[in-house]
Amino acid sequence: MPLTAIAIQKAQPREKPYRMFDGGGLYLEVAPTGGKLWRLKYRVEQREKRLAIGVFPDVTLAEARQKRDEAKRMLRDGADPGAAKKERKLQAKREASISFEAVARE
Repeated sequence: MPLTAIAIQKAQPREKPYRMFDGGGLYLEVAPTGGKLWRLKYRVEQREKRLAIGVFPDVTLAEARQKRDEAKRMLRDGADPGAAKKERKLQAKREASISFEAVARE
């Protein structure tokens, strides 16, 4: 049964982390500290992987489902969503290092 916004808001922390599944590999991981993190479980080349989507409430249920669908499209096209996310972060880091300050210091 898919998650609802009310069920997510009412989720209380427990002694150990636990998961609330939505479907299609998407789940909400509730930490003992009360933090709620959206994750996606998927398989690439016979290996199970997990992708962090975002923190609830910054990423709503609808947004998490959209990101899940985007990741599933990438998998269908033969790309690894986790590797694509790492590449985007690396590219952003490279672009940040090409700032005026960095050029001036060189």
